[in-house]
Amino acid sequence: MSKRHLFPSLDGLVPKALRGIVASNPRLNLDEANKVVYDSEAPRSNVSIVSGGGSGHEPAWAGYVGTNLLAAAVMGDVFASPSTKQILAAVESVPSDKGTLLVITNYTGDCLHFGLAAEKTKAKGNPCKMLICGDDVSIGKKGGSLVGRRGLAGQIGVLKVLGAAAAQGATLDELYDFGSAFANSIVSISATLDHCHVPGRTEHGALAEDELELGTGPHNEPGYWKLSPAPSAEGLVQQILKYCLDETDPERSYVKFNPGDETVLLVSNFGGISNLELGGLVDEILQQLLKDWNMEPVRVYSGCLETSLNAPAFSVSIINITAAAANSTYTVDQIKGFFDTRTDTAWEAVAGYQSYPRRRKRSEQVVPPPKEIRRTVDDSSDLKIDPALLESMIKSACNAVSAAEPDLTKWDTVMGDGDCGLTLQTGANALLDALTTKQVAANGSVVEVLNELEDIVEGKMGGTLGGILGIFFVALRTALQENIGLAKEVGVPALWGKALSTAISHLRQYTSAKVGDRTVMDTLIPFAMAMEEGKGFEQSVAAAVKGSEGTKKLKPKLGRATYVGVGADNNKVLPPDPGAWGAMVGLQGLLSAL
Repeated sequence: MSKRHLFPSLDGLVPKALRGIVASNPRLNLDEANKVVYDSEAPRSNVSIVSGGGSGHEPAWAGYVGTNLLAAAVMGDVFASPSTKQILAAVESVPSDKGTLLVITNYTGDCLHFGLAAEKTKAKGNPCKMLICGDDVSIGKKGGSLVGRRGLAGQIGVLKVLGAAAAQGATLDELYDFGSAFANSIVSISATLDHCHVPGRTEHGALAEDELELGTGPHNEPGYWKLSPAPSAEGLVQQILKYCLDETDPERSYVKFNPGDETVLLVSNFGGISNLELGGLVDEILQQLLKDWNMEPVRVYSGCLETSLNAPAFSVSIINITAAAANSTYTVDQIKGFFDTRTDTAWEAVAGYQSYPRRRKRSEQVVPPPKEIRRTVDDSSDLKIDPALLESMIKSACNAVSAAEPDLTKWDTVMGDGDCGLTLQTGANALLDALTTKQVAANGSVVEVLNELEDIVEGKMGGTLGGILGIFFVALRTALQENIGLAKEVGVPALWGKALSTAISHLRQYTSAKVGDRTVMDTLIPFAMAMEEGKGFEQSVAAAVKGSEGTKKLKPKLGRATYVGVGADNNKVLPPDPGAWGAMVGLQGLLSAL
């Protein structure tokens, strides 16, 4: 985990962050001295719900202050409970005629300070109750027999439904009873790839590359299990769901899930998981829930619900709202309505719009791919060569491109976005696969191979290079078919020269790149020009090699590489342009098979 931070220490950082949070909602006030964020328009006619805890878990809890959620939140220092004085300031900032409900996660410091604040509030004659939420299943019933379950992001679900219920006029007792039933219907567990790093601290825990911890806490606490080697994402999700849902586990069967029970899924990013991977994680969880547990949640929320600074970690919470309804005065539909109630808080970042017009099953949402229609090729406009030679050339070119992937990726990472190598390898592997599954070279049809290349580039190869090659192959195939007569009139090499020249002309309508601009055109244009001039395939490939080699001394003029600081020194030798090099490698592969 990197030790680099924008702010090198924690000095003054928490108040500064809170000032940033309130800037997004003009209704919010900040009592900076007490680190309290509160709703300046919180109605006295509603129970005031107040939460809080240590900083470093943003958006929890200050980010959830606002309409239909928290009346106030009080923040301690990073990973430290706020003091009793701070909590009392939060309570007093949102006076209520119905009383105050303090809702916290189960950590000793929070329980003590919020508990004392509750007692002091009641001593003043103001109704106040405290709800302690614990949802972690990792430690188990024996290990947590004295302290109870640790609090994870399941508490954010508790806050959400309580805030909506309070806005509808629920009493303090009703909210406390409902919150207790709801909190007792949650199972959660977390996993981490590494520990977070606290700004200004020189020491922090770290995991090895092949390690993963399961059952971690949100304050850099070590996991209950250290797994080495780290399981795959699929294997990890399998273990997570088993710990949460296996009713035969006497240590962790906290909540019973009956067939048909309606559930809610919360997946909280601890701060260091990319949104791309988080989306994949959510999908894997949903797949396994349906396949292995016959469960399809009626609401799904994922994102930064309760974080741990920059930790590459996450927690999974499953809430049985049918069980919660059975133990409270609210129905399942009312609870779903509480989740759907809009707020003006950070909750909206994960809320989606999950009741419109009805909750559809995932099988309805994920559209199956269309049936593939194989294009027929008219023999009169086709170029045929020996099928064995055609297959050998394709294999040689694809294997050469695939073998070059590590270098292409390395060079593109220096000069661009790092996708060139994998993009070309994806195309090469798809064409190799088509040799076997579709027999695209079986009858020696060059046009059929170009048709397959078009489909591969359009369907599997994105990015700038994919776009360029897509246009190039479409134009090349079209020109080849339109000029097929040249093969008999002046020979096949002349046909290729004409088709390649035409393809380059079409490509120039969509890109201004030319020789010298350090792009794939530094390979394609010299190759096409040499073929058009009748220099033969071997000499034309040599021209392509020379062009790609020349990119080592060229300054980028187009594409993402133009934004990169390298290459400002014109005398500096750079890595070759990866697109140009990849195209050259493919051409060399074709040549080597002849």
